[in-house]
Amino acid sequence: MRLYYSPGACSLAPHIVAREAGIPIELMKVDLAAKLTDSGEDFRAVNPKGSVPTLALSDGTVLTEGAVISQFLADRSPGVGLLPAQGSFERYRALEWLIFVATELHKAFGPLWRKDTPAEMRTTVIEMLGTRFSYLDRHLARHDYLHGHRFGIADAYAFTVLSWAPVVGIDLKQWPNVAAYVARIAARPSVIAALAAEGLLGAVAA
Repeated sequence: MRLYYSPGACSLAPHIVAREAGIPIELMKVDLAAKLTDSGEDFRAVNPKGSVPTLALSDGTVLTEGAVISQFLADRSPGVGLLPAQGSFERYRALEWLIFVATELHKAFGPLWRKDTPAEMRTTVIEMLGTRFSYLDRHLARHDYLHGHRFGIADAYAFTVLSWAPVVGIDLKQWPNVAAYVARIAARPSVIAALAAEGLLGAVAA
């Protein structure tokens, strides 16, 4: 099983999930600008979308979209408890958080990565993200993780996205429960191992 990734990108989330689940994966680094892998392969031949994460299985099957890959990996090791059982209402609660991270947090960062984004728009986007962070802060005042008190796939995704905040000039200390949450997840052995493998150890602000 091979995970195509770019250091610090959203592919970090399923990378963390794989390590939490105890699933061995081969990592293949991708230059997203050139669309080439470290081995010189045309990445678009693997995933025509040209985006990470991409998971290639031993039978040649390719799976894309980080939220889906994380679910796939969690379901391969159900005993670990990264995702509640199929058909249970708790699973839908966990997926509710996963989609919140994908749509309300992850995609909101998009304009902040672009150098040509007008200053006024950047301010608006940061203010919008601030309302989401405030919502998270209130929730995390009562919970260790997004879905109660157990680490799950939504937490791997949230940690990844929240780690981008300092890079775009957002200080998470404004939301102390969110900052503590990021630090708590950063201390997990699986996360430390994933960050080290991607050359990011010490780059994520706790």
